[in-house]
Amino acid sequence: MKTTGTPRTARAVRTPGGLSFRLDVRTCTVVGLLLAAAFAAGVVLIGTGDFPMSAADVLGTLVGQGGQGQEFIVRELRLPRVLVGLLVGACLGLGGALFQSVSRNPLGSPDVLGLSQGATAGALAVIVLFSGSATAVTLGAFAGGLVTGLALYLLAWKQGVHGYRLVLVGIGVSAVVTAVNGYLITKADFVDASRAVVWMTGSLNGRDWTQVRPLLALCAVLVPLVLAGARGLRMLEMGDDVAHALGVRVERVRLLLMGSAVLLVAAATAAAGPVGFVALTAPQLARRLTRSPGPNLVPSLCMGATLLVTADWASQRAFGADQLPVGVVTGVLGGVYLLWLLVTERRAGRI
Repeated sequence: MKTTGTPRTARAVRTPGGLSFRLDVRTCTVVGLLLAAAFAAGVVLIGTGDFPMSAADVLGTLVGQGGQGQEFIVRELRLPRVLVGLLVGACLGLGGALFQSVSRNPLGSPDVLGLSQGATAGALAVIVLFSGSATAVTLGAFAGGLVTGLALYLLAWKQGVHGYRLVLVGIGVSAVVTAVNGYLITKADFVDASRAVVWMTGSLNGRDWTQVRPLLALCAVLVPLVLAGARGLRMLEMGDDVAHALGVRVERVRLLLMGSAVLLVAAATAAAGPVGFVALTAPQLARRLTRSPGPNLVPSLCMGATLLVTADWASQRAFGADQLPVGVVTGVLGGVYLLWLLVTERRAGRI
């Protein structure tokens, strides 16, 4: 029999407790390289600004060997921004991988399904209707994302939630919520409208430890929970009937994973605003690097973190004295990638 495609290299690993599992060597290599790239980009980003620092100075300051001024700049001003970028990118990458796997569609992204727009609607309602504080805006965005995710699930439900129906319902929900956002902007006064537009762009400017801690706590709970459900997710990619025959509680697993994805995306949007297209591109790029047909949850998480901190560095350095919000950079690059993806899917006859 003739085989096609790239042969996979895997190793069996046995734990002291008697458990055994297989590790894909290429996937582990990709994850290691992405983690190294994210760390390097984070160090470079910490050293970037009006007071530039070399990588050696940044690393020395992080381990407590910097001067008082360097300690303040790194630990209080720049490190929280980088950590928020890494965590937001990781949440978006993992959330996007979950939605694309559940919907079995590369377009099943929070940007397309309307979750980012729903979180934006929650933030705009707080800004425009109540002139809320930064904390209230963050809570409003989180609540808006949760409500939109619940509405999306209920509207797409018909003896289960299936891929194309989820995407089509999501497109409709996105259109409705986008119209609501436009209405809220037109009703705002000049000050609130300016504040809303800045938030809607998606930015890491001014992020501090108050955003880091909730994101870190959420990731500490949800990431292990999602990874524990990875086997059921792989079964779901083969279809509901096959998954059910293999003993997977289909709707229970789907609801758990979709709920986790909604929480991840809502928290990321609440922390940094609607940073576009990271959730769409990170899982696809991770899959192309690993060449693995599975959901690629860990590679997608690492890819999202790397993409966002790299885009944040580019937004600060690639345009001279003009610093752009990171959402502008990811929006441009992600829009180009989306067009390429649509052309590729059309040529393959899938759309």
